[in-house]
Amino acid sequence: MVLRLIAVGRLRGAPEAALFDRYNARMRPKFALTEIVEARGAPAEVKRREGAALLAALPRPAFVVALDAGGAVPNSEELARLLERWFGVGRTICFLVGGAEGLDATVLARADYVLSLGRLTWPHFLVRGMLAEQVYRAQTIAAGHPYHRAGRP
Repeated sequence: MVLRLIAVGRLRGAPEAALFDRYNARMRPKFALTEIVEARGAPAEVKRREGAALLAALPRPAFVVALDAGGAVPNSEELARLLERWFGVGRTICFLVGGAEGLDATVLARADYVLSLGRLTWPHFLVRGMLAEQVYRAQTIAAGHPYHRAGRP
């Protein structure tokens, strides 16, 4: 089982990096992180360039989960079941996080699953930590660990 997070932007020493590291350290398997340099220019060109870089960073073959506000919004238990199913596919699971402009249509078209962390707009750097916490939570649900408290906010 291999998990990869391929994300636009570099977090060097930022508080968001510490949040991601906190949950990633608890996970089994952990995310292997690949950071893509943020592009510059007009929004459409930025999305195109960042999208091309994200797709180029994918291993072959990969099961691709793109994070996008328009994606499915599973609860934690549903995400745990999805992860178990995805691990069963036998391919590297790659989560893709775009930059400030979001993901290009080519990335969404390549995705095997489009995941949303809710209808609110989140900073792309913060999404990494939130995703790591939810994947860790899903792993604890699958293992029967009491970290997740079903029915509580």
